[in-house]
Amino acid sequence: MASEAEIQAMRRAIGLAARGLPTALPNPVVGCVLLDPDGSVVAEGWHDHAGGPHAEVVALTAAGERARGTTAVVTLEPCNHTGRTGPCSEALLKAGVVRVVIAVPDPSDAASGGAARLEQAGVDVEVGVLTAEAEQGLEPGEGNEVWLTAVRQQRPFVTWKFAATLDGRVAAQDGTSQWITSVEARSDVHRLRAQVDTMLVGVGTVLADDPLLTVRDAEGSPLTRQPLRVVADTHGRTPQDARIRGNDAPTWIATGAEVGTTADGAIDLPALMQQLYARERRHVLLEGGPRLAGAMVEAGLVDRVVAYLAPALLGAGPNALMDAGITTIADVWRLDLTDVRRIGGDVRVLARPRPR
Repeated sequence: MASEAEIQAMRRAIGLAARGLPTALPNPVVGCVLLDPDGSVVAEGWHDHAGGPHAEVVALTAAGERARGTTAVVTLEPCNHTGRTGPCSEALLKAGVVRVVIAVPDPSDAASGGAARLEQAGVDVEVGVLTAEAEQGLEPGEGNEVWLTAVRQQRPFVTWKFAATLDGRVAAQDGTSQWITSVEARSDVHRLRAQVDTMLVGVGTVLADDPLLTVRDAEGSPLTRQPLRVVADTHGRTPQDARIRGNDAPTWIATGAEVGTTADGAIDLPALMQQLYARERRHVLLEGGPRLAGAMVEAGLVDRVVAYLAPALLGAGPNALMDAGITTIADVWRLDLTDVRRIGGDVRVLARPRPR
């Protein structure tokens, strides 16, 4: 059974893992803390970016010879394969670690098996310490839920983001929508965009708003790392001079000919998600509009909702969600609130759909 020192170290490791959120994709976020036999911290580390050293290796490198005889407290089961880097299970054995405490077993076929390898070599292994916290994060959205969902379902995790008035309008009756929410809320959206590797819109949004769909810092400058911009465009109607086609960020105009279509001629959204997963995309931010959001909800492809609600009323204009396949109150789409907080003059609501 995990000691109090190991539990506290796991909380520290979960916090460390979150530091990799902007850069670790398509890899998981992972944190590691090494403890000596007295429960004191020897070294710690987290996985910063794909291709870089894993959290365990960062911590082992920092500890050097002091790693021998320690306990490794790690948020995800150490990998047992050679990918961009070597297996962490072997690194832990070579360093002389005698106990490994794990929050979440690795669900991937390629990398799992680290716990078994360690046990076979005589290392004391405990799995399942603060599992829920490691998946969800110490703060909402800062855990490993994105990567775990993607691997388990073989499609990217999807966050649907929208900004609306209190009566649910995302634009006025004449189509104008800038700006419904405050500067602070829009800045928070860029923070959210920086944590994903893909942003998705429908061609209707492109034709109506001509969005640039890039990530900028607090000063308004574009970040070096930009997510892939994807337009769900069944018939290839995205204009050649649309801003989303520019060189500001990579773009994929996903047409029906490429992805496939449904019986009613719309983009096959599950197939689109599968293709994005095959391209090593693990977190999609669904940016709009209401019709695409409705289709994603109806297909069961939304894993989290982030709503920015402005204290304003329009009384007319498009709603945040359209044509989601809900025709009766018995089919209402229920969600569980995970966080509600004030952002500038607006309210940000984070919610997770209940199983339907």
